[in-house]
Amino acid sequence: MPAAQPQRLDKGQARWQGIWRTRGPLAHLLWPVSILYGWLTALRRGLFAAGVLKTVRLPVPVIVVGNVVVGGAGKTPTVLALLQHLQQRGWQPGVVSRGHGRRGTGVLEVHPDTPATDSGDEPALIRRSAGVPVFVAARRSEAGQALLAAHPGVDLIVCDDGLQHLALGRDLSIAVFDDRSTGNGWLLPAGLLREPWPPGKGNPFRPDLVLNQRSESPAVVPSTTPLERPCNLPVFEATRRLADHAVGPQGQRRPLRDFQDQPVTALAGIARPSVFFDMLRARGLTLAATVALPDHAGQQAYAELLEQSTGPLLCTEKDAVKLFACRPEPASGDARQAWAVPLELRPEAAFFEALDRRLASIQRIR
Repeated sequence: MPAAQPQRLDKGQARWQGIWRTRGPLAHLLWPVSILYGWLTALRRGLFAAGVLKTVRLPVPVIVVGNVVVGGAGKTPTVLALLQHLQQRGWQPGVVSRGHGRRGTGVLEVHPDTPATDSGDEPALIRRSAGVPVFVAARRSEAGQALLAAHPGVDLIVCDDGLQHLALGRDLSIAVFDDRSTGNGWLLPAGLLREPWPPGKGNPFRPDLVLNQRSESPAVVPSTTPLERPCNLPVFEATRRLADHAVGPQGQRRPLRDFQDQPVTALAGIARPSVFFDMLRARGLTLAATVALPDHAGQQAYAELLEQSTGPLLCTEKDAVKLFACRPEPASGDARQAWAVPLELRPEAAFFEALDRRLASIQRIR
C-alpha cells in the first residue's frame, strides 16, 4: 500500500477536533448557538422531568452508559467491562442500542453473523465480544421490550450510548470521560459538551457514577483542564491500553510484538484515529501508513483498503467487524493480512464496588 495518504475525516469530526481545546475565534463565533442549544436541551429535560414527554420503564434494572462530550469517549469498552463484571456476579445481562450508522430504524436482534451495516458497528462488536443478547432500535425502550420477550432469562439491561436518551427509564447511569476532559467547557457547537458540566444538584438526570479514562500511552496528551468533580457525585479512574496481542478473522491470536520488526498499515474509523495510531507507535510498531476513515464508514471503504494493502493491516476491534467481513478466509499465502488490536479498559476496583452497592440497592427497591 502506498505510504500514507490519510483519508479525510468527515467535516463534523474535523471541526470538533479543531476547536474543542481552547476558546478560540471559531469557538467564540459559535458560542451564541451553544447558548440556544443549552436552552433547548434544558427545556427537553424539563419536559421529561414533568412527565409531558413520557419515559418508559422496563421490568428489569437498566444501566445507561453514555458520554457528556461528543465523539468516542470509551463507551463501548466500558460496556464490555461492565458486562464481564455483571456476568461474574451472576447477572444475565442484555444490551440495547440505537445502532448508530446502521441501515433502518426498526427493532433488530443482533446475531454473531449480522452485518455491521444492519446493526451498527458498536452493537456488532458487543454481540461478538460479550456473547450476550443485543437488540437495536431507534427507540431503545422498544429494543428492550423485544429483548426481554425473546430472552426472558435476561435480568438486567445495559443501554449503550443513552445518557441523553431520556425516553428510556434508567436505574443507574454512568458518564464516561476520556483524556479530553470537558474540552473548552462550552456546549455544542462551540465546544464538546452535549449537556452542561458539572450537572446541577436539581438535575434529575445527572449521572450516578463517573468513569474518567486515561490512556496508558504517554503519546496521548490529556487536556490541561482537569475534570471538574461535582459534590456528591463519585468519580472513578480507569486506564486504557492496547492488548498484548492482535486477533485475526478466525479468532487466531498473534503477539503484538511480532509486528515490531516490519512496517504495518494502521487503520482506524473511529472518532479520534490518531489516538489509536499513537498507541501503536508507543508499543514499538513502525507505521508505514496510517488510514483514518470517518466514524461509521461504509463497508466498501474497508474492502478497497484491504485490496490495496500488501502487508499486515492493523485496525481497532470496531473496524474489524467490517474489515473482516471483506475477506473472512484469505487464500493461503495471501500477503493481505488483517488484524484487530483489542483495547483493554481497567477501571479501579472501587468503581465496581460502587456499582455493586448501587445494584444491591436497586434490587431491594424493586
